[in-house]
Amino acid sequence: MTRKPSVQLYTVRDHMADREATLTRLAGLGYTAVEPYDPTADPKGFRALADDLGLTVSGAHAMAMLNEPDPAPVFEAVATLGTDLAILPAGIPEATFTSLDGLKQAADLLNALSAKAAEHGLRLGYHNHWWEFEPVLEGRHALEILVGLTAPEVVFEIDTYWAAVGGADPAAVLERLGERVVALHVKDGPVVKGEPHVAVGTGAMPVPAILAAAPADAWRVVELDECATDIFDALGQSLAYLNGRDEP
Repeated sequence: MTRKPSVQLYTVRDHMADREATLTRLAGLGYTAVEPYDPTADPKGFRALADDLGLTVSGAHAMAMLNEPDPAPVFEAVATLGTDLAILPAGIPEATFTSLDGLKQAADLLNALSAKAAEHGLRLGYHNHWWEFEPVLEGRHALEILVGLTAPEVVFEIDTYWAAVGGADPAAVLERLGERVVALHVKDGPVVKGEPHVAVGTGAMPVPAILAAAPADAWRVVELDECATDIFDALGQSLAYLNGRDEP
């Protein structure tokens, strides 16, 4: 059974100063899951509010696990949110993805973080942008080589939009990576760097093919980094589109 869509809260970052009102509005749109991007910011309070609103935490972007000398408090915060998925959303230098030696270094980093995450009952995920797909080494996109170099415990959240911007066919990538993909970012737009995104289903992305290629139990996470229209209107349209795709 396909999970109900989640929403990456970076989408509404300009509204998160009033966290309660923003999460209440997302729940009112029909979202039942969210993906925070700053898990160490009052995780107990966030969890209590999410629980009150009936919101599941699908996973958490946790850049601090790479920036802090000891990632243990970050992993503890992620666990407090009620998810077992801690996602590194960036932080590995772009040049790392341009050589096999660099990819081996990235894999070593992710494997080490995964082992530490496991000590807290968590899975370690990695989220891509375009620069992990632009380099093609030995006929494969760098991100796909990285997947093969990491331990099977390391999982991936494929940002399908940035994969396309990086020159990949996102549906084909999802098919090749299979069960290593536990979440995907679903976004839409002109597939051009620097241009704003639009409601899912109204841009140039092959969203039906992407949804069909993704593992059924992988989280579908809506994210609009910048939006050409009202952000809440776009989020509501995106949810309606995705829910409609899941109907028989």
